[in-house]
Order: sequence, then C-alpha cells, then structure tokens
Amino acid sequence: MKMQSALVLTAALATFTIRASAQTAPAASRVAADQITTKQGPLTVQPITHGSVVFTWNGKTIYVDPYGGAEGYAGLAAPDVVLITDIHGDHLDPKTLAGLSLSKALLVVPPAVAEKLPAEYKAQRRVLRNGQRLDTLGMTVAAVPMYNLPEAPDAMHTKGRGNGYVLTLGGKNVYLSGDTEDIPEMRALKNIDVAFVCMNLPYTMDVQQAAQGVLAFKPAIVYPYHYRGQNGLSDVESFKKTVNAANKKIDVRLRNWYTAAAK
Repeated sequence: MKMQSALVLTAALATFTIRASAQTAPAASRVAADQITTKQGPLTVQPITHGSVVFTWNGKTIYVDPYGGAEGYAGLAAPDVVLITDIHGDHLDPKTLAGLSLSKALLVVPPAVAEKLPAEYKAQRRVLRNGQRLDTLGMTVAAVPMYNLPEAPDAMHTKGRGNGYVLTLGGKNVYLSGDTEDIPEMRALKNIDVAFVCMNLPYTMDVQQAAQGVLAFKPAIVYPYHYRGQNGLSDVESFKKTVNAANKKIDVRLRNWYTAAAK
C-alpha cells in the first residue's frame, strides 16, 4: 500500500514538473525587458513576438497586439489596457485573447477591429479613429494613421482602417507604428521618445524606407519590430547602420522578437 502511494505521489510530482516547465518555458525564452525612465517611474518594455509588446508603467500593464498564443504571456501581469492596431490575424488574434485574463482590461481598437471583436469584449472596447485620443489610467492614447503607399482601395492596409498609436505617459511619448509605410504622418511626428517601427515586405515597408522615416522624425530610441516578411526576417542590422550613419544620436535597439518559442 505504501509502495502504491509512493508511486502515485511520484507520478503526480512528475506531472506537476512537466506542467510547470511548459508554463515557464515561454517566459524563459523571452528576451530581457528594458526599462526607460519617466517622471512617474520606470516604463518596462517587454518584447513578446512580431508586433506584440507589453509595457508596465505606474502600476499598470499594457498589451499591444496580443498574438501567437497566450502561453507567450505566461508570468506577466494581466493587462489593464489592450491596444489593437488592425484586423489582420497577427494583430487581432481571438485565440490569444481568449487565453488571456481580460476581465479588467479596456480594449482600445479602430472601428474595423471593433466590428470583428468577439461579442464578449463589446462592453470593454473603446473605439478610436485616426486623430482621436483617449485619456485613461494617467496616460493619453492617441490614434494615428497607418497605411500603405501608394494609397489604393485594394491596398493591404488602407488609410483609416487601422491605428498606429502614440502613448504619452510620465512625460514620455511612445510611438507604435502598426502596419504602415513611410507615410507623411509618420515623418511629421514630433518629440517621440521611444518608437516601434515595422519593416516587412510586402506588407509594410522595406529597411531603407523605415530608416528614412525614422531619420525624418528622429525618435530618441527606436526598436525595429514586426520585421518578419514573406522572405524571412528583415535585415535590422542594416537598418541600424543606415540610421546611425546619418544620426548617431538615435539609440537603435535591436532585440530578438522571434525566439525559438515564438510563433
């Protein structure tokens, strides 16, 4: 009887260990988070995968375009705000949303995303169009344009459908490009402290376009993100060299958004 109990206990411990390993593996594979100083404490920047990043600031947690499976967010605080930029599956990912704890979250979305959100989130959504802004939780969220050039009705990203975002928190302005090309609205941005800029053909822009756009609006810090395209990963090292050859003051931060565990 004692032997049987011992075997059951051993099996249970083994199962627990396997489950624990599975839960902690994505967290272990994430790149280290960065911290950026603001007037109201540090802004923690946690790359997740592709176009998804998690911010923690002033006791609040912000998820951007949750994608790739809820296991990629294991160990992170539940979001207070979720920003979604576009209707495509690498931005609006219902399966990932369903696996997250969103009971207290405000979902900030463009109208096209609001139409496609699962019904259970309807009461939690706040719809912003390009040019609109929202003050919430001590920060400001401004929706800015993101689209392809030249403008065309059959473009992958038409003007007005999706949102880039500028977050203002603790005296810092953080720009999230979403899926865009080197558009005039991006070039015209002012006083951006931290920028997340996409570069993945054929969906958005190439490395040179992204570099020239960044050199136009001169963020203090820029993270290349969303750089997986049809032909693999964009050359972010080339992006860094191009930017810093023209402006050494811009801090180009290369992080691995496509770890082995990322989908």
